[in-house]
Amino acid sequence: MHDDRKLERIVIMGAAGRDFHNFNVVYRSNPNVEVVAFTATQIPGIVGRHYPPSLAGKNYPDGIPILDEIELAQLCRDEKITQAVFAYSDVNYAQVMTQASIVLGTGADFVLLGPDRTMLQSQVPVIAVCAVRTGCGKSQVTRFLSRLLKQHGLKSAIVRHPMPYGDLVKQAVQRFATDTDLDAADCTVEEREEYEPHLEIGNVVYAGVDYAEILAQAEAEADIILWDGGNNDFSFYQPDLHIVLVDPLRPGHEKGYHPGEAVLRMADIVLIAKSNAASQADVQHVSDAAHRINPDAEIVRGASLVELEQAEKIHGAKVLVVEDGPTITHGGMAYGAGYVAATEAEASEILNPRQFATGQIADIYLKHPHIGHVLPALGYHQDQLNDLRDTINASTADFVVSATPCDLSDLIEINQPILRARYEFAETESKNLSPLIEAFLNKLAL
Repeated sequence: MHDDRKLERIVIMGAAGRDFHNFNVVYRSNPNVEVVAFTATQIPGIVGRHYPPSLAGKNYPDGIPILDEIELAQLCRDEKITQAVFAYSDVNYAQVMTQASIVLGTGADFVLLGPDRTMLQSQVPVIAVCAVRTGCGKSQVTRFLSRLLKQHGLKSAIVRHPMPYGDLVKQAVQRFATDTDLDAADCTVEEREEYEPHLEIGNVVYAGVDYAEILAQAEAEADIILWDGGNNDFSFYQPDLHIVLVDPLRPGHEKGYHPGEAVLRMADIVLIAKSNAASQADVQHVSDAAHRINPDAEIVRGASLVELEQAEKIHGAKVLVVEDGPTITHGGMAYGAGYVAATEAEASEILNPRQFATGQIADIYLKHPHIGHVLPALGYHQDQLNDLRDTINASTADFVVSATPCDLSDLIEINQPILRARYEFAETESKNLSPLIEAFLNKLAL
């Protein structure tokens, strides 16, 4: 048992991902600290659980409680917390410092753990794909890279940033190779959005909680690991090649969001994503900003190509657009690829989902008033998924344009016909990504 008189008393502030990893790598076996609690935000349904004893280790026979971040100040005072460790991502600087002020106001230290303390070293090469904001197009790029590596006869394992929203013991190490694996794991919409497109092209995806064990298993079956990042977080694994996406549809966001700017400063390659969908002025703006922040990085451009199935049916029709959830909510985007596709297909009307929203979906619009006439595909748990279904089915749309990367019709019964909008990364005629990857592989004799 811990001796409270000698220990740093720590709370880790998180969102069911980075927080668990930081604990596992830095604190789990440290006899000089006691992690009193995790606090949770961003993700519904996390509060009230425990980080289980089997994952927490011998120093935590009862596990570690997961509390609401709203309770942070009182928790720090009541539990005599000496350090609060901030461990989640895609938050603006003002929000980070507001939380820091809450912690400092109780007398405790406010801590940000750096990459050197939290990145694990792989025995096989790692290419990390990260970004300055949620929704820049990381997974598109990761899929592109996986195809490129296959052309070189190399087997890659995709390791995805964590989304352990269910049974943490069962989710400690997850390997997905088929849709059956997704069903067996009872994956949420948010997980399926990331995993399904990889499985469709034959990639194996790892995710979970214990990223040291995940790494060991991925190393055993792959020539190279592709880190498919989440939000704007930095990699859990030390990258041999670090690719960071910036978004010309959100110029200025290269700075101002934690830890996106730090990630940009670490990049070997800066990829200006979606350059086909933004003005040349905004593309140039993010290019210039990236160069100022990281003058040593190679800067290349890429496109995000959207394909809407049976687009001719949309002409003159009323549509309800469903978009990728995290991109539209805490990613801060008013709309995404689905709205663009429906507009280009000349829909007569893109319905405002607010008039049909029910339950927790209605709450999302109150929490995120920036959202335009689109419906974020949220389904962190069954009640939220049911509200998503009821919102869609209450609409008067002729068609549902679904730009979430997962197949919603596999999860909920939707009354209207669904047309899917898919998007993939493509190189442009300007300086491309492929030659830089080729040079990297040649350098490693791969």
